[in-house]
Amino acid sequence: MSVVEGKELRIVGFLCNWCSYGGADTAGVSRFKQPTDLRIIRVPCSGRVDPLFVVKALINGADGVLVSGCHPRDCHYSDGNYYARRRLEMLKRFLPFVGIDARRFHYTWVSASEGQRWQQTVTEFTTLIHELGPTPAFPQDQTVLKEVRA
Repeated sequence: MSVVEGKELRIVGFLCNWCSYGGADTAGVSRFKQPTDLRIIRVPCSGRVDPLFVVKALINGADGVLVSGCHPRDCHYSDGNYYARRRLEMLKRFLPFVGIDARRFHYTWVSASEGQRWQQTVTEFTTLIHELGPTPAFPQDQTVLKEVRA
């Protein structure tokens, strides 16, 4: 069960293979206590995370989405996280227009050596999602949703 008491919610995490996934692994190896709500999807770079991945996850029932990559100027693909930062900030501003609470989405930068920072970030985000509760269901007849699902 989750570290946060109550129902385990579905939180999706898109983690950069080189830094954030390593940070999550470091936290695990160091036996830091972490919530079990997060389901990790390992991506080569945070720059490869299409904002539609986040929207689709939230529309299809995820209660929260976390994207984490290398620190700026530390990207293994030179500037992938700069592209990610621009896209993800625009997405965060766009979510309320689609009817999704922007607090259900968070992006951050964690390096492979920052296991404790990873644990703190995941715990804070999971606590926030538990405070917000489960994602409200979307009506299936909205045209915006049909375009996103196509």
